[in-house]
Amino acid sequence: MESIDRKIINLLAEDARRSLASIGEVVGLSASAVNERIRRLVAIGAIRRFTVDVDPAALDLPITAFVLVALNYDAGEDAFKAAIKAHPAVLECHHVTGGWSYMLKIRTADLGGIEAFLADLKAGRFVARSETIIALSTVCERGFAGMEG
Repeated sequence: MESIDRKIINLLAEDARRSLASIGEVVGLSASAVNERIRRLVAIGAIRRFTVDVDPAALDLPITAFVLVALNYDAGEDAFKAAIKAHPAVLECHHVTGGWSYMLKIRTADLGGIEAFLADLKAGRFVARSETIIALSTVCERGFAGMEG
C-alpha cells in the first residue's frame, strides 16, 4: 500500500466526514483523485466501512463490560457466533488464546443489562463458564489507531 493511501486512511480515521478537497490538500492530490483512491481502498477491502464515533452516555449506555466466555461446544460454535453478531449489546467479539474461547465487549444501560445479556447466553446453552469484567472508566478508545506510512 502506498504512503498516500495510508495517509488517506489515517485522515478518514480521524474524521470520516472530512471533505475530499481537504484530504487532497494534505496528500497533494485533487479531490477527484482522492475519491478514486478511496473507492479503490473500499473495493480491495482496506476500508471496510465508514462509521461515527458516538458517546455511549448520550445513548444511555454508560456501562462497558468485557465478558470472557468458554464455550459449551455441544451448543455449536456457529450458533454462538450468529447469536453474538445479532445481539444488540455486543460491540466486539474476539476469538482469543488461553483458557477462554471468546472475549466480548458489551455496552448496557445498567448492571441489569449485563445480567440480561448473560441470561441470553445461558438460554442459548452457549456458555460452559464466563467471567465478566466491568470497566470503571475508559482512558482511551479508538476505532482505528492509525498507521505509519
